[in-house]
Amino acid sequence: MISKKVAIEVLNAGLSTGADYAEIFFEDSHANTLGIENGKVGISTSSSMCGVGLRLLKDNRSIYGYTNNLTKAGLIKHALSLAKSFNGERVLTVTNFKDVKCKNRNPITDSYDNHSREEKIAYLKEGLDEISKLNDPRIVRTQAMFSSNHRFVQVYNSKGKTFKRATEFGRIYFIVVCADENGIETAFEGPGTQVGYNFFTDKLNVREVAKTTAEKALLMLTAKECPSGKMPVVIGNGWGGVLFHEACGHPLEASAVSKGLSPFAGKIGQKIASDVVSAVDDSTIPGAWGSIDIDDEGNPGEKRLLIKNGILNDYMIDDFNGRRINREGNGACRRQNYRYCPTSRMSNTYICNGKSTKEEIIAATKLGLYAVSFKGGSVDPSTSEFNFGCSEAYIIRDGKICEPVKGATLVGKGHEILEKIDMVANDLELGQGMCGAASGSIRTNVGQPTLRISEITVGGRGGELK
Repeated sequence: MISKKVAIEVLNAGLSTGADYAEIFFEDSHANTLGIENGKVGISTSSSMCGVGLRLLKDNRSIYGYTNNLTKAGLIKHALSLAKSFNGERVLTVTNFKDVKCKNRNPITDSYDNHSREEKIAYLKEGLDEISKLNDPRIVRTQAMFSSNHRFVQVYNSKGKTFKRATEFGRIYFIVVCADENGIETAFEGPGTQVGYNFFTDKLNVREVAKTTAEKALLMLTAKECPSGKMPVVIGNGWGGVLFHEACGHPLEASAVSKGLSPFAGKIGQKIASDVVSAVDDSTIPGAWGSIDIDDEGNPGEKRLLIKNGILNDYMIDDFNGRRINREGNGACRRQNYRYCPTSRMSNTYICNGKSTKEEIIAATKLGLYAVSFKGGSVDPSTSEFNFGCSEAYIIRDGKICEPVKGATLVGKGHEILEKIDMVANDLELGQGMCGAASGSIRTNVGQPTLRISEITVGGRGGELK
């Protein structure tokens, strides 16, 4: 930790050449990972990191650096080095701090540190035992992992704000690889939480998670190649929300909007989606994977209504990028760790429940694709152009889910797809993932109810859809 007295001296050193904002971000964290591959414990690692990131702002310029030298002299030297980026006169002096108070929505209820390595390995083996019961020779590789992280953060800034927060989060992973004469298929599941270890023992059925992962890989192994062309696509709830996250969520971050590098820039109050679409980025869900009590600039986490009945309502904004659009941050400033400069990022981002049911949407689709979940893809936030591969997909015929297909790829532009969503169900679910961007890899939830896009380009090697 850093004392207030030292923080004042360090910030003032950084402000000595005309910066109009300075910020100290101290972090002390440790992580543990256990992994079992093909029945043998192959990974058992522990890591720690401790350091400080210092950011200086002047108008629309940002200077960032980090150090592991936490002595007073080392921190002041670091601040003076960054201050050389500016050559003006001092415009601000820090004299005191006020503690920022916020509601603790993610209390540490059952610390991962209180549970042994052996206990966590036994938990993973419960799931792997369920896969073994399938007794299928096509399962050629299984991997299970348990990771946890305990993180303490302390921030001081030249607005006179200071705050501390301690968080813990954990996640399990199951990866199953299947192979036969038809090829190789891989399935993945990775539920995570900030609740504590008791989430996994009391609320999550590890046997079901593992079995579902294996069954999905086996099913897709038998699937035929997906047909191609323009067609209606029904996207499943939960992890189906990664499409909105990537193609529409990133272009709604102020880091893109403030520079005009987003198709949604300058469109607050304008219609950008169909009437059935409302979308939210909510940092305040208790215990959720992507939730934060307070962001890295000292602004409380918020529930941001991004789209309301098709109308663009708001962006995800950090204070720095907000300067360019005359907006203050709304609690969306995040970073992976002290080695990264923070910027606007998503937390728990999802499309809201609609009025239809999944069954009604499927029944209303005569011929099309049902995309349950996605794997890798790419997005250009400046244009919202995307392509995403489906990890699990089926053909819909005459309002019924029929044969599975593999190799399906969805191609389009996020802002155009929003206008083509014509049905939204009432079965919202969230899925846990890691989102990589300029400020590193951070925890985020994606999500949505089952929904239908009236027409989208589907790539595949299965010929024409019939």
